[in-house]
Amino acid sequence: MSWQAYTDNLVATGKIDKAALYSRAGDSLWAQSGSFQLEPTEIAAIAKGFDVPDDLQVHGLHIQGKKYFLVRADERSIQGKFKDDQTDVGIIAVRTKQTILIAHYPTGIPGSAATVVVEKLADYLISVQY
Repeated sequence: MSWQAYTDNLVATGKIDKAALYSRAGDSLWAQSGSFQLEPTEIAAIAKGFDVPDDLQVHGLHIQGKKYFLVRADERSIQGKFKDDQTDVGIIAVRTKQTILIAHYPTGIPGSAATVVVEKLADYLISVQY
């Protein structure tokens, strides 16, 4: 299966509206849905945040120029929420042995439902040594 199929499958669940797959170091984009691509500083902060979440805790999680409130940051996953008068969306980033999955869920989707979808794909990638 191509890397693109993984991002396509995340979006096809209906729980995720945008997804990207990066190398574990965050220095290479392997697949994306539509134009969902992070700035180099954004993915670098996420890649670092799995091991040292201090900067994310202080400055928040930035995705495509928007600042997300950090909900969780540990060695496995990073989660953020963005809420204003019109939107209530979130980000889930999960690190595997060789990749970082980044997924965006839209208004109306519970963060827990979106997290299950992304974590399940991450578990699969880990099981096949990715």
